[in-house]
Amino acid sequence: MHYAASKALAGMLCICAIASSAFLHAKCPVDVVIVNGRVEHAPPNDSVRVQLIYPRQKMGESGDVTVEGGSFRIQIPFFTQSRAPVLIGEFLEKCDRKPKAIVVTLIDADQEYDRVSLDLAKDFRMADPGAYALRSEILLHGPPSTPPIR
Repeated sequence: MHYAASKALAGMLCICAIASSAFLHAKCPVDVVIVNGRVEHAPPNDSVRVQLIYPRQKMGESGDVTVEGGSFRIQIPFFTQSRAPVLIGEFLEKCDRKPKAIVVTLIDADQEYDRVSLDLAKDFRMADPGAYALRSEILLHGPPSTPPIR
């Protein structure tokens, strides 16, 4: 009876060890894209959506941030592993996945007010290892404000 329980426990521990080793040996880092800017004529409940676009127009990670005081800043993390490890893990693993473009959209509820497409290679710089920051902040435009009627 004890032998069967010990054997089952040992089997479960082996499976857990093998499954967790795939995660422990992952060598690819998580990088981040940092987008900051200003909004002119910001709508009352506006937010900025940032969408990462990979080669062949594949949609990637995204995030939203509320505009505060006419400006915004958001960080979008992305995993750089482009090929899954096979068997022992490191032989065919590649860590070169990165977005090609970044689309920044000013929205208020379901209304889109402005959209800017950025190229990672041209519009961003390496702020530090693993962090891509805009070379200069972007400017988004909300709806033109109308003066109050008197």
